[in-house]
Amino acid sequence: MSQKNFQEQLLPDSASAPRDSVPLFVDLDGTLIKTDLLIESTFFLLKKQPWMLFAMLYWLALGKARLKEEIALRSALDFSVLPLQKSFVEFLNNEAKNGRTLYLATASDRRLAEPVAKRLGIFKKVLASDGHHNLKGKHKLEAILTCCKGSAFDYAGNERVDLAIWAKARRAIVVNPSIGVIAAVKKQDYIVEQIFDDRPPKAKTWIRALRIHQWAKNVLLGVPILTSHAFTFPAIAEIAAAFTAFGLVASATYLLNDLLDLVSDRHHPRKCKRPFAAGDIGLASGILGMIVLFVAGFGLAVQLSDQFLFTLLAYLALTISYSFYFKKVVLLDVLLLASLYTIRIVAGAYAIGVPVSSWLLGFSMFIFLSLALVKRCTELMAIQRLSHKTMKGRDYHVSDYSMLSAMGVAAGYISILVLALFISSPESVSKYTFPVLLWLLCPLMAYWVSRLWLKTSRGEMHDDPLIFSLKDQASWIVFINMMMVTLVSI
Repeated sequence: MSQKNFQEQLLPDSASAPRDSVPLFVDLDGTLIKTDLLIESTFFLLKKQPWMLFAMLYWLALGKARLKEEIALRSALDFSVLPLQKSFVEFLNNEAKNGRTLYLATASDRRLAEPVAKRLGIFKKVLASDGHHNLKGKHKLEAILTCCKGSAFDYAGNERVDLAIWAKARRAIVVNPSIGVIAAVKKQDYIVEQIFDDRPPKAKTWIRALRIHQWAKNVLLGVPILTSHAFTFPAIAEIAAAFTAFGLVASATYLLNDLLDLVSDRHHPRKCKRPFAAGDIGLASGILGMIVLFVAGFGLAVQLSDQFLFTLLAYLALTISYSFYFKKVVLLDVLLLASLYTIRIVAGAYAIGVPVSSWLLGFSMFIFLSLALVKRCTELMAIQRLSHKTMKGRDYHVSDYSMLSAMGVAAGYISILVLALFISSPESVSKYTFPVLLWLLCPLMAYWVSRLWLKTSRGEMHDDPLIFSLKDQASWIVFINMMMVTLVSI
């Protein structure tokens, strides 16, 4: 049955009372706004003070209402950028203009709910948790019945816990329903006035959230196969397993990073469209997905060597430290990003049990430092176009662009110098049949690095140089030629 036919079946042609004479009570989390204020404020607090997790456990033992109050007291969310359910808000504005009385009824703490109500300016009163009473489920229903003195009311919500309120309401309005809500509403035969759902397809949204395209970085795990000439089936199978393990853990850390960066992402011209920042995926679903990915990734890693497992743990520790602290520290953030690329090469070597060349590590640190600086310079140019002077959530100023670009170009060319020194070293002579052919790698690298920075200075670079390279035909030509030169040299 289509959504339209479902509404026509449940909504009678005439109502028992004029619409504008019946008050409408509106849920907040997941209904009016496409996020959850408790989860959002929790991550906001944990990002600033991770040790507050222990205090949260204590507050939770005192009751969920107390937990919400204590977190709300310590949070400073930017309510002006919270993602609204736009079509539903437009509906509410029209109802308010027609004289209908609107109430905001939420289980969120009052300190978080009232600023949202003030932002919209259409609600007569706010019913919310207050530190002593958790206004959810039957407690919210009691508050609504008390407010309307037992007379008819309508209610807009999105979760299964709202079913008890819809059972007493004259009409139900369903907004971005969670799993199973529509089926439960059909089963109970509630009168549904409207259904609002502006979420994009789930599969496509989750692919974006998991950053599957970023798994391309894990190709670096296979570099030790190329440099050690270990072209055997067992080695390739182990690298494939390592690739998957790193991808799963990396996707989990991307989810964690997005949950921690909600505020800064919403102020970014492109990152504001990320699934969590835009409210296209619920925060609770994101937490669950993150846990599943971590378990799957490390479950696969334990099947490989202990050294690989420890390297993956080190990668996770570096990523979390980056998300919580180092991403806000100027220059240390780009050095850590370069390290996160390099550690993949180390992990690949441990996965197949071969030594890592110091030349390779030196080359990777400099080239990936250059790429990290490309990323920062591109972001600064985007901020400059918005007439901002600083980057929110980062310790960079627009005026830093010239210095950062100079450092990035230098790091890129130093990586070429390291490559040249390796080619002329006794190690390359002993490992390659035709080492002289390796000199062709230097002009190819020089062209690619120069082109990246030229595109960056023109403002034509994607703020993730990896995505740019994957879509750039010239980059693919360079990579393929470098691969062919290396194989022929062997």
